[in-house]
Amino acid sequence: MPDNGLITQQSAHDFATTLERFVTALESRDVHIFMQVDHAAGAASVNRPLRPTTLVIFGNPAAGTALMQAKQEAGIDLPLKALVWEDADGSVKLTYNDPAWVATRHGLSHDTDLAVVGLTAVLSAIVRHATEETRSSAR
Repeated sequence: MPDNGLITQQSAHDFATTLERFVTALESRDVHIFMQVDHAAGAASVNRPLRPTTLVIFGNPAAGTALMQAKQEAGIDLPLKALVWEDADGSVKLTYNDPAWVATRHGLSHDTDLAVVGLTAVLSAIVRHATEETRSSAR
């Protein structure tokens, strides 16, 4: 786990496809999308260039509440967030906060380990779906 708690996965897809696959995968698992922030549109509104960059704020109260019940300050890092962005070379990446890092940051007890492991597994699967090439598109 990186010191800053961020995990970055390079995508096999373009920006729009990665973002769409990520959002669709969240929705298919009944994860609520609270907001999408299009940072590039914000930059354009003040005549500043920014490569495609969208922050997705999402969560599932059934999972996140357990963390906040253990340590309410964990709410500063919840709901979870992920950034879909294009780097200077045109590669698309998806960066997100590692749930285990969030738990460590807030000193959550072992009582929340099951919730953290579950969040990590679901989020990892969603990110893989959004970023990896599918067999049918590999042909």
